[in-house]
Amino acid sequence: MFVDKAKIKIKAGDGGNGAVAFHREKYIASGGPDGGDGGRGGDIVFVVDTNISTLADFKYKRKYKAQNGSDGSGSRRNGRRGEDLVIRVPQGTVIREAESGVVMCDMSASEPFVAAKGGKGGWGNCHFATPTRQTPRFAKAGAPGEEWEVTLELKLLADVGLLGFPNVGKSSFISVVSEAKPIIADYHFTTLTPVLGVVSMGENSSFVIADIPGLIEGASEGVGLGHEFLRHVERCRMLIHIVDVSGSEGRDPVDDFNKINLELERFDAELAKCPQIVVGNKIDLATDEQRKSFKEYIEKRGYQYFEMCAPIVEGTKEVINAAAAMLATLPAVKRFESEEIPLEVVMKKKSTGFTVTVEDDVYIVEAPWLIPIISQTNMDDYESLQYLQRVLVSSGIIDALREKGIEEGDTVSIYDIEFEFVN
Repeated sequence: MFVDKAKIKIKAGDGGNGAVAFHREKYIASGGPDGGDGGRGGDIVFVVDTNISTLADFKYKRKYKAQNGSDGSGSRRNGRRGEDLVIRVPQGTVIREAESGVVMCDMSASEPFVAAKGGKGGWGNCHFATPTRQTPRFAKAGAPGEEWEVTLELKLLADVGLLGFPNVGKSSFISVVSEAKPIIADYHFTTLTPVLGVVSMGENSSFVIADIPGLIEGASEGVGLGHEFLRHVERCRMLIHIVDVSGSEGRDPVDDFNKINLELERFDAELAKCPQIVVGNKIDLATDEQRKSFKEYIEKRGYQYFEMCAPIVEGTKEVINAAAAMLATLPAVKRFESEEIPLEVVMKKKSTGFTVTVEDDVYIVEAPWLIPIISQTNMDDYESLQYLQRVLVSSGIIDALREKGIEEGDTVSIYDIEFEFVN
């Protein structure tokens, strides 16, 4: 089954809790605090696996959670770090945050991507000893791991995309110019999944070509299979538009050409501007008048035009030579740039609930929804700190601290940051 879109929930591991413990050793009268830190939670990591070609595995499993970190213990023993959860996806998968739609990562290269960071382990009580607080009897809880709902969308990595109505000869063409072996028969929608083939142009020279099935009139609006597969031409550097110049299916080749380009424009205006080579196929079934008329129509519009009869390999070499020459002048395969998830979306998605506790004059704030905001806050940047301040005020945390009796100069602890309160 070819599946090229999926939605899943990912949850990184929570950090382990810090320990409250005191040193106990024979002949030592009063050992100090020695509670260890909790271990960090495991991350959710996406990696490319070239042996996978679809997102079918995500059709049946929708939730993924990494391992939590272990709690700390006495003698300053830190908890064990949670194991990362590695999720394997096909090359070309674009990961988006589901609500905002922003691109978290384009998995086109081989580098792994940490999509959700594990929560930091809580500090043990040994961190809170001061000259005036020599026996702190509290520790920090571990921070929750990041949690997101994400969409996975597979966009094929191909240099050239084949366009055209069903049964115009795309599968025949890709089968004779590459090692790809699509099933070919004389009926519509034979190809139900995109087919990739590598076209060799000699030593150390090749390009990838993709047969994109299912484009018919109305494809951009969901008719036929086109709506499902139009996304796969988005990365292509150029397009080869194959038309049945003989009209053997009872259609007009000029009308076919215009309808397919209209579907491209409706789907993505930029995609419609992608360089095209137009190929008239099935010339063995066409009259001289049909061939001449269509050739004049295409060339008047500034396109390179070629003719072929794909099953007997007539004219196919000229087409791939022209494609290789055009590719040499074009930029590399498109990659989608990663974007920051808007803080406003984070605030909207998460509950604004929180707790404030006081331990030995330290005001401890716990609010899981604050974790992504803190991780994006630059403590050396004034505007970033101002935004964090506004979040603390608008969520009611500042008012809650005042209700607890906080005074200027007292210590506020929010997960892995501490600061002195200023009125």
